Amino acid sequence: MSAAALRGAVDLSSLRNRPAAPAADAPRPEGGATPLVVDVTDATFGQILELSQSVPVVVDLWAEWCGPCKQLSPVLEKVVIELAGRVVLAKVDVDANPQLAQGFRAQSIPMVVALVAGQPVPMFTGAVPEEQVREVFAKLLELAASHGVTGTIPVGDAGDEVDPAEPVEKPLPPLHQAAFDAIEAGDYAAAITAYEKALAENPRDEEARAGLGQVRLLHRTQDLDLHAVRAAAAAAPADVDAQFAVADMDVAGGHVGDAFDRLLGLFSAVDPEDRGRVRERLVELFGLVGDADPRVGAARKRLATLLF
Repeated sequence: MSAAALRGAVDLSSLRNRPAAPAADAPRPEGGATPLVVDVTDATFGQILELSQSVPVVVDLWAEWCGPCKQLSPVLEKVVIELAGRVVLAKVDVDANPQLAQGFRAQSIPMVVALVAGQPVPMFTGAVPEEQVREVFAKLLELAASHGVTGTIPVGDAGDEVDPAEPVEKPLPPLHQAAFDAIEAGDYAAAITAYEKALAENPRDEEARAGLGQVRLLHRTQDLDLHAVRAAAAAAPADVDAQFAVADMDVAGGHVGDAFDRLLGLFSAVDPEDRGRVRERLVELFGLVGDADPRVGAARKRLATLLF
């Protein structure tokens, strides 16, 4: 892990010298009650760069529709809070902050990058197990120390995220907990089994249904190579499985519209006996992304016109 590794891959120059955001919205420097977990915008990012001069900052690039992001973010927050002020987590919604997404060249999300003394340091892309997160954070702290970045944030003033007065969350149902534990261990097959059992017990369990869609996507994409998948799909445009693989990778990487376009085009091109499979995959991905996303509504309408 080296700060030079992202030179040429990340361009933060346009965000370094922005005017300071209003004090109520901006992250505050060490000693000024900076939360350990902060939401960062294009406008406030300059404050985070300044903060990284004294304490390493981990940047989590995510989006509301991104299933793997929802798996990873709680793990990042847990590890950051346990480090008791030695690291700050800056969360960036790429949809709401396009300049930051462009600056980090976020081709796929979740994407996690650290800032040490204002310099970007690569960490990882995609949802990874908690054990791997801890290993990468340990290396980050070593790198930060070698650059003299060894400050801490006062935990007592860390903000709502670590307020001991906050109500304790209710424990997860046993099968949900089993699924979550399996995901953290990287055992996606076991997580799928747990969620399927939860749905068998309660078909109206929407949280289990959403979790099942997310972990199925993780399971399907965990061993795929994007370049190889795209090459295979380009060589066999009528191969349903090859096109499914690219669509899965596109959704996992945040290119939701591209995935929907690919599968809708495939639906029109394949034989009638394969259209049911394509429709099922589209419906699964609609559920994963969520009806609140306008791309889902538009794709549903296109699918309806193809069906009727």
